[in-house]
Amino acid sequence: MDKGLKRKLNTGLVLAFIAGLLFLFARPDYRQGEASLRGKPAKDFALTLDGKPAHLSDLRGKVVLLNFWATWCPPCVEETQSLNQLQHRVAPLGGTVLGVSVDDDPQAYENFLKTYHITFPTYRDTTKQIPLSYGTTMYPDTYVITRNGRLDRKIVGAQNWNSPEMTTYINSLLNEK
Repeated sequence: MDKGLKRKLNTGLVLAFIAGLLFLFARPDYRQGEASLRGKPAKDFALTLDGKPAHLSDLRGKVVLLNFWATWCPPCVEETQSLNQLQHRVAPLGGTVLGVSVDDDPQAYENFLKTYHITFPTYRDTTKQIPLSYGTTMYPDTYVITRNGRLDRKIVGAQNWNSPEMTTYINSLLNEK
């Protein structure tokens, strides 16, 4: 293969790689903390909590951390205890973690809740339509919703919900009236 052709192929591969990266970061589901979500109304949906029919809008007046997760997702498992601790801290202050699992297997879901002593409300959405309506394609994915039912931020990936930065951020929302 002559050097000119080899150089053209290498240049083409590099350009294709850069174009792929640009496409990846321009996609709507890559919105880590994107400010453009801020202020948009959270999409309401029906769910069952504690065996009773409910809607996300029933939680209006609370700061809601809407967390999409799955039992088969290692980063979801990684952040579970942190979410439990967060629920303990924010519940008395007018906040809640709301977990929406996309598990198909009801036994895996129930075992997970027991094994990790889940203390926050959860719902199993086997249709996966709720996370899709929010633009979620990877797990875990968390939407922070203000007391007035508006999105404040999308947070992609597992988090330490008790880090000083997260604590300061969530406290600022809890202190808003």
